[in-house]
This record gives sequence, structure tokens and C-alpha cells, in this order.
Amino acid sequence: MNEAESGQKLNRQFNRLANETSPYLLQHKANPVDWYPWGDEAFARARAEDKPILLSVGYAACHWCHVMAHESFENDAIAARMNELFVNIKVDREERPDVDALYMSALHTMGQQGGWPLTMFLTPEGKPFLGGTYFPPVPRYGAPAFPEVLDAIAKLYAEGREKVTSNALAIADALERQSGVPAKQHAGLYGLSQLDDLAEQALGMMDFDHGGTKGAPKFPQPMLLGFLWRAGQRTNNALLQRSVTVALDHMCQGGIYDHLGGGFARYSTDERWLAPHFEKMLYDNAQLIDLLGLVWATTGNKLYELRLRESIEWSLRELATSDGAFAGTLDADSEGEEGRFYVWREDEIDRVLGPDAALFKRVYDVRPAGNWEGHTILNRLNAMALLSDDVEMILAVARAKLLDDRSARVRPALDDKILADWNGLMIAALAQASILFDEPHWLAAAKGAYNFVITHMQAVVKEETRLRHSYRASVALDRDVIDDYAQMIRAALALYQATGEGRYLTEAIQWEEVCDARFWDKTDGGYFLSADDAHDLMARTRNAFDNATPSGNGTMVENLARLFYLTGDEAYREKADIVVDIFTRYPPEHYINMPGVLMGYELLAKAVQIVVIAPHHSHGDDPDRSRLVQAALRAGIPQMVLMQIEPGMNLPASHAAAGKEMAVVDGLARATAYVCIGRTCGLPVTDAGVLAAQLRDI
Repeated sequence: MNEAESGQKLNRQFNRLANETSPYLLQHKANPVDWYPWGDEAFARARAEDKPILLSVGYAACHWCHVMAHESFENDAIAARMNELFVNIKVDREERPDVDALYMSALHTMGQQGGWPLTMFLTPEGKPFLGGTYFPPVPRYGAPAFPEVLDAIAKLYAEGREKVTSNALAIADALERQSGVPAKQHAGLYGLSQLDDLAEQALGMMDFDHGGTKGAPKFPQPMLLGFLWRAGQRTNNALLQRSVTVALDHMCQGGIYDHLGGGFARYSTDERWLAPHFEKMLYDNAQLIDLLGLVWATTGNKLYELRLRESIEWSLRELATSDGAFAGTLDADSEGEEGRFYVWREDEIDRVLGPDAALFKRVYDVRPAGNWEGHTILNRLNAMALLSDDVEMILAVARAKLLDDRSARVRPALDDKILADWNGLMIAALAQASILFDEPHWLAAAKGAYNFVITHMQAVVKEETRLRHSYRASVALDRDVIDDYAQMIRAALALYQATGEGRYLTEAIQWEEVCDARFWDKTDGGYFLSADDAHDLMARTRNAFDNATPSGNGTMVENLARLFYLTGDEAYREKADIVVDIFTRYPPEHYINMPGVLMGYELLAKAVQIVVIAPHHSHGDDPDRSRLVQAALRAGIPQMVLMQIEPGMNLPASHAAAGKEMAVVDGLARATAYVCIGRTCGLPVTDAGVLAAQLRDI
């Protein structure tokens, strides 16, 4: 019996994915497709049999991934064709973002729009030559049938090898060029006024009726909205600020938000934010919690506080693991249907709520025929404003009853793998929100997730401590990417700012050293996505465009700027300047796609440094110090760099507050804050109210 026949026999029960830990890969373990995980074994077989590779990339919460799986990968006839003609590799994009980024870039090089499932055809050496996304089992949606695609690709590989080789070489060359540093053809960033101009130009993309960017589908885009908000605050431009608040208002009241359980779905399929793909992601909610807190700090908008609190409680209830870390995603589907867990019929609402149903149905858009495919997606888009406290209390009781009733339904699957970069996003969001809203248990949750990563997702490799990107079932994947370090450094610095505990700054510095050693381009500068000892990729990608998650390079600009201000070490500033320079060599019309770099540049250019000096008390925090810290962090200044130090502790010699001491009031030394911009510090402040007023004027 040859290996192919052995694989066929194996597939009658489980294929090679049965030993993986990724929930997405395990979803496919019983497919009749002879799937391989990404690795040497698959490529060795492809070379030995001179077969092309079919690479399928997706993730556990992906609706269209499920559709293609049910239609094609669970179909015996289609699977047999795949097994005969190809070596088939299945990849979880969340577990291997480096693989996904490489082949998604290849698809874009082919002139195609990206998406998942990603379907790529590779040479046995891993070089892509053709690809696409979702293919139906029969011709529809303007796409050819998947079996026809399989036959055509196999025939091309067998009979048109020259074309395959030519395509593969051209795409490989393009990927190699993309991973390099472009020649400097533009002036790059030269001042904050340029950021203001970019923000005003971006207003042309924004939908002021429904919020977000124009058209459908609509993604939350918290990085873009954060950039526009900062520009609006910096320039006092009401239109920039409104572009953000209109988006947040509609997201908070739309169907993209789960009005019963809390938390935001991935994106909306329509322009009104009514009908989402129902998957919920840790990274979206972490970033939206951050953004809601930032905008609330200035506006005091009650709706934003409400959605922030509900989203945090949802995250702690449904994504937090027993060990303190956060799982990644909740599926869009349950019982084989998209959104089944979340949607309602009018008679179900009537049954649960009885006499209170009429009010609820009016506010939450419940109709006899539904508002989406015969069902109702709960939303408040037709009743955007919060009502009186008494009415909102009645609605809250109704929501609790419906949530309890919904809990009896079959729940969407949880992808419980723990990702270092996504946890970093949530840790930072919780740390900042805990101070904004004086919620110590949120800070405790942030510390718990941080400690999990420190304890379970680090490994010593040749005397070097490295992060591990993914962890599940007590197994940490032997892989790291720059995003892991970028987001965990940012998380450490957020915890340092919130607590004043020096360990967080120390660990941030240690991780930055790994970034320098393993990810920094020692020739041209900037960070590659994959480490220099990742040898299973044909090329190392590098970019600063922010997508669903912030780019590693953009986040590192912010991190390096903060480390510069906190330590006084010019090397951090120099590296940040290099990253900014590299990615602003692209034409200026691309700048708006990298708001992380732009916001990091603002921090470099004009940080607001606050130093709070107070003695440490073994019996607990100094209440005056805590009040000053809270006043600072509640000011809604994202370019703030806060340090908490004890009397006599030396600041960096370059710091404007170096040598400053606690103020003496009525003969007693009091906890004292200094606000510094550039080389100038204000007078010492001992009263939290005075500090808050001073910061409002910045």
C-alpha cells in the first residue's frame, strides 16, 4: 500500500489534523480530504510525487470557511479529486499569521481581492502560482466550480509547467520586492500639520449618515477612527470628532452589537451596521473598548461607557479562561446556520416578555416579518438616543430575561486558543479602562492575563527568552511574530503606567531587545513579521498597514517612543524615526492606511509627560497619588507618558522633570504631579482637580 492509499484509508476516520491543537484544524480532522498541517512532511511528499500543493487558509469563526468546508471538503467526490491531484495543506491563519500574510500578499500580487477561506496553489517548493478565496461546488456568484478549478490547475501543472514556473517566479520576485525597503521618493512626515491635512482628506471617505467609511461592508476600523479622533482633538475640528462619534453611535446601537450579551461582531454586511457576520473576535472588542474609553474621557457620553462596560463584562464572562488569559473568537454559526444563536422571531419575544414586549419591540426594531432573512437582529438604529432612566431600567430587565432564555440555545463554538498579540491588546485595554472607571477588578484581570503569558507563553531558546504566539491544550506553538512582542510591550507599558510597578517596564525593555535581535532588519531597519530563525517561509513579509489588528511596525513606533521618554535612551527614538522613515517612503496617499505609524509619530513629536512623585506605602497606595494618577489617565490624552516615582528616585537626565521634588503644603510633603511638554514643566500640582483642569487646557 503506497502513502496515498494509506492516507485514503486513514481519512475514513481521521486525517493528519487529528493531532493538532488548533480548533480550526480540528474542525477538519474528519474531512475525507487528506489534509496535512503546515510543515516539512507535506512539502517532502509534494516534491517526491511532483504534485502541486493546495493550501487552504481560514479560521474557526469564519462563516465562508464553514460553507466551503461543508460544500467541498466534506464531499467525498471532491475530496477524492483533491487527494488524487494535490498535496493538501490546511492552515489556521490565527495560529500562523506569517503564512497567511505571505500568501495573502501573493493573492494581491495576482490582482485579486483577499478574504477567507484563502485558496492558493503552490509548487512543491511553496511558491504560489495561482489562487483565489471561496470557490463554490457548482458555478455561482460569478465563480467557477471548485472541481473545475481543481482539474484546470492540475492540468496546467502537468502540461503547462513553463507557465507555472513563470508565474511562480514572477510572484516570488514581487513578494521579495515588497519585503524590501523602497527608495526614498517622498519627503515623508515632517510635522503634525501634515497629520491634520491627512485627517481632513480622510473625511472624504467617511459616511456621516451611518458612520464608518462609505459603502458596505463596514468594518469598525478602530485604528482609523482613533487617528481621526486624535486629529480632531489636536485641531479642535468638530467635523473630525463627529466622524468618530457618528460611527461609534451607530456601532453601539446597531446590530453589529450584541444588545443582550454584550460585545461587537466582526463587521456589518450592510451600510447601516444592521446585519453582521456574527463572529465575535477578542481583538475587535479590545480595540473598541480602548476607543470607547478614549472618546468617553472627553465627551462623557453615557452610551459609550455603557457599551464599554458591557463589552468588558462579556469578555470576562465568555472569553476569559480559567487560567486568566483570553480565548480568541466565538463562531458566527451554530447548528449549521449563521447567526442562529443571536436572532429572534416576534413570537419568541412575546413569549418571554409578555406585557413588556410592546415597548421592547418598538425600541429594538422587532417586526412581524423580521428585519433580516425573516428574523430580527436586535438593534436601536431607529431609536438611537438613550431613554429616561426608568424606561432604560425596564428595557434592561427585558434584556436580562431574553439573555436567560437565549442561554438555552446551542452556543456558537469557542476557539479557545490563546494568542499573545490579541491578549496584549485586551490587557492594555483593561489596564486603561480600569483607571478611567475606577474598576480594580479589571486591572486584576489585565494582570492575570499578563501573568499567564509570562508564565506559559515564553520559552528559553539558546539562552534567549522568546514569546510563543499561540497556546492551547497545554501546548505552546514554537513560533513568534513581531505582533506578539509589539502588543505585549504595549500591554506592559500600559500596566506600568497604571500601577507604577517597575517590573512591567523591565519586561518591556527585555522584549524590545528580542525584537532588535530577531525581527529588526539590520541592513535597512524596520521589523519583519517573522523572526530570522523562521525557516519554513519562502520570504519574510514586512508592512505597516493596519488591518483588523494593528501592524507590528506601527505599534512599535509607539512603543519605542514611550521607551525613549521613560528611559531617556536615544536609541529608541532613533529606531522609531527609522521605522517612520521607511514606511513613509510610500506615496502619501498610502499614509492613511497606516494610522498606527501616524499616531506613533505624533507621540514622538509631542508627548505630554506627567511625573507623579509620592512615597510607596507598604500598607497600601497613597490615596493622593492614586487620585493624581487617575486624573492624569482620565484626561483623554493618548500621547501621555506617565511615570510614578518615589522621592529621590532619579529620572533620566534628559527628562524635563529631572531633579523635581514633592511639594510641601502646610509643612507636609504631598504627592505631587508635574506636567511637562518638551523641555518645559508646569508648576507642581498636589490637587487632582487642579491637575485635571490643567490637562483640559493642553
